[in-house]
This record gives sequence, C-alpha cells and structure tokens, in this order.
Amino acid sequence: MIIPYTKVVYINDVKGYGVVATRIIRQGTATWVFDDLDREIPFDLLVLMSEPCREAILTYSYRNNKGHLIFCWDNERYINHSFNPNCCLTPYGFEIAIRDIAPGEELTNDYGSLNIIAPFPVEAEGGDRSTVHPDDLVRYSGAWDKKLKEAFGRFLEVEQPLRPVMARETWKLAEAVARGETAMASIRECYYHEGQ
Repeated sequence: MIIPYTKVVYINDVKGYGVVATRIIRQGTATWVFDDLDREIPFDLLVLMSEPCREAILTYSYRNNKGHLIFCWDNERYINHSFNPNCCLTPYGFEIAIRDIAPGEELTNDYGSLNIIAPFPVEAEGGDRSTVHPDDLVRYSGAWDKKLKEAFGRFLEVEQPLRPVMARETWKLAEAVARGETAMASIRECYYHEGQ
C-alpha cells in the first residue's frame, strides 16, 4: 500500500503519469508497504496468462530476490524512475523516503534497484548514468545503503501512516534497525541473479 499523502497526476509525454506528494513526507517515512492485496507472482506463471494481463504485470511489477514479480494493486505502480530518487526499496518489504519530499514533488525510485529484466535508456538527469541495468543493485548498493541508513535513523522520529498495514514482525525488525539494536541488511539482499 502506498502512503496516503499522494495522488496520481500527469507528469509529461515521456513519463506519462506519476505520483506526487500532497503534503510533506519526511525522510524515514515508509512510503510503500507490501500488503495483503499486493501479489507475488512466480515468473514462470506468466506463460499461463492472457497477453493483456501479462503485459500489465510486466509493466507494473518489479522482481524480488527470488525472481518473482511483485504486482502492486494501488498507485504504487505509477512511481517513476529517477537516478536521484527520493524513495528506496528496503530488504524488509517496504520502501522508505531517503530524503524529505515536498508537497507537489514526484515520488521516485531508481529502477536499478528493482531487478529489471533488460537494460533501458532514460534521461541522464545531469549525471553520468543514462541507462538502467539489471545489475545496478550490485553496482550501487553501497551508495544506496548509506542513504537507507540515514533514513532508518529517522524512522522512529517521523509519522508512519502505513504502520497499520505493516506486518508486526516487519515493524519490530525496522524498529530494531532504527534503534541500532540490529544491523541494517544491505539492499543488495534484494538482488536477483538469474539461475541462483
């Protein structure tokens, strides 16, 4: 489930629709949580589906570390890519704001953290990256871990509107990481390698 302080709006002709904040979302806030309505679909089941369903799943899903497709039921599916994202996936089944997100600002992820199937070019955004690669999770996990650690440092200080849909075990683990009682797992644990 996506954080409620958001709405879907048309961004531009390249991105299409995206999700923007309707109020400030503080660094450390869970912005999406895998909930009871989201689906984990084994990749090999795609061949059993109709073409329109298969296309929708491939368009609006990401792969977890088992290679299964995570199909989000709500507006999370409209989160667009950025090489300078304000949200980041964690190894705990939720995404977190890695910096404050202003009202009207688009929520974004780096698609390189989502185990994409094939490389694809995107706008460079002024940096040295212009293509998202399937192994970006391995390449950039160190930098993403630093941002995640900083965000987890604020996890218990900010409002968490998605706490009611977060599994109890997940909340306890996130709380322990935030308090420094448990070492934070690296985002690299989300990586799926073909044939593993």
